[in-house]
Amino acid sequence: MVVNKSPNYISPEEYLAGEELSPIKHEYICGQVYAMAGASDPHVTISLNLASALRNHVRGRGCRVYMSDMKAQIETLNIFYYPDVMVSCDQRDRAFQSFKQYPCLIVEVLSRGTEGFDRGDKFGDYQELETLQEYVLISQKRQRVECFRRNPEGLWVLQTYRQGSEIYLASVDFRVSIDALYEDVEFTENESE
Repeated sequence: MVVNKSPNYISPEEYLAGEELSPIKHEYICGQVYAMAGASDPHVTISLNLASALRNHVRGRGCRVYMSDMKAQIETLNIFYYPDVMVSCDQRDRAFQSFKQYPCLIVEVLSRGTEGFDRGDKFGDYQELETLQEYVLISQKRQRVECFRRNPEGLWVLQTYRQGSEIYLASVDFRVSIDALYEDVEFTENESE
């Protein structure tokens, strides 16, 4: 197969080197880079609440929890994304300092500008990661969490959690109340993102 590279093509190596120096984060899709927007207070609060609880849960188990500054590489598609929260329990990921290739859990907090992409193409891309067991989408407009789990047949099954629920993430055998996930989040009628 012949790959037709545009004149603006950036190699993965060039992208990674540039990202080390850039004050702005960029996602990388097949030779093109895309600047990332900042996040709202609810977005950051939800991500931190989940990452903190996950970190406490996996401590001493050989798993690592990463927040939005760590990239997930989908090598088969020539892509690097910045998930909001990611967990890897695979020792092979210790070899990589600026990205991870073998996560078992990826979480995205939805915003108006990214929701369609997070639900569509990005989810499709993440499915290429053979180690990925769960993909979680968290609303910042209301208490709603959608967990897509890969079943033994390789199909993705949706489990939705709403107000009053206890969220279960099988990939790391983790439980948290939805109220704890949304602690200190103030909902407004007009989402700012």
